[in-house]
Amino acid sequence: SIGGTIVNNDPFEVFERLGDYGTERALKNSLGIIEGRNNGNEGICVHLQHDNTPLKRVALEEVGKIEQVRKGEKSSVLTISAKKVLEGTKVGDSIAVNGICLTVTSLSENSFCADVMAETMRRTNLGEQTAESRVNLERALTPLSRMGGHIVSGHIDDTGTIAEYQKEDNATWITVKAEKNILKYIVEKGSVAIDGVSLTVAYVDNSVFKVSVIPHTASETTLLYKGLGNTVNLECDIIAKYVEKLTSFKDEDKKDDDITEEMLLNYGFIQ
Repeated sequence: SIGGTIVNNDPFEVFERLGDYGTERALKNSLGIIEGRNNGNEGICVHLQHDNTPLKRVALEEVGKIEQVRKGEKSSVLTISAKKVLEGTKVGDSIAVNGICLTVTSLSENSFCADVMAETMRRTNLGEQTAESRVNLERALTPLSRMGGHIVSGHIDDTGTIAEYQKEDNATWITVKAEKNILKYIVEKGSVAIDGVSLTVAYVDNSVFKVSVIPHTASETTLLYKGLGNTVNLECDIIAKYVEKLTSFKDEDKKDDDITEEMLLNYGFIQ
């Protein structure tokens, strides 16, 4: 995974030379980030927060790289280079790729393959990924894993777009534009998964939500590799969706003799 080193006591130091100029330029343009020097090489100052977690626990384990994309008519097969998430993994296991639960179909010493079906292509940003794209990777939660955030299933609800980055002292505000079908599940101080990273919502209105993230996340995720207008995968808190279903559910077979508040009042059980 990408590693970080503190330089010159600046909260936004150079942590590693980013490998491609397009990413470097996008970060500079969107964040107004300063340049620095790391062992004589230009680098980008990018620190962020890490808000642990799921069922895919989202204390992300590493950043991998897409080696190959084989596209079908509506589907694709991804080959992804990795190291840590391959430990103990076998064919049939699940690995979250940018928050998307994918099944490992084959393994090599340094990579794995996964099929991506049409539904996943429609719901996520995987169709936009190309060879060399960096992706967040994490294995499924085990019974002994620490729960540092909220439960994430790896079943993406929809995508959003990066609208703004804004630095505030050691933190970075990320503004994400999303549709109302997503925003209705997002509440201030609640949780949301962005490309598989579990984060705390700091602001929400009818068109966007914001998260404020601190330095550690940049060294372990791809959140600041995104340019303005780029899409991100969003998964809302599943508890909100269950509550909505239960409160709106109407049982057409409901019988007249079911217990109701009116019945309890009539028989003196409540006053």
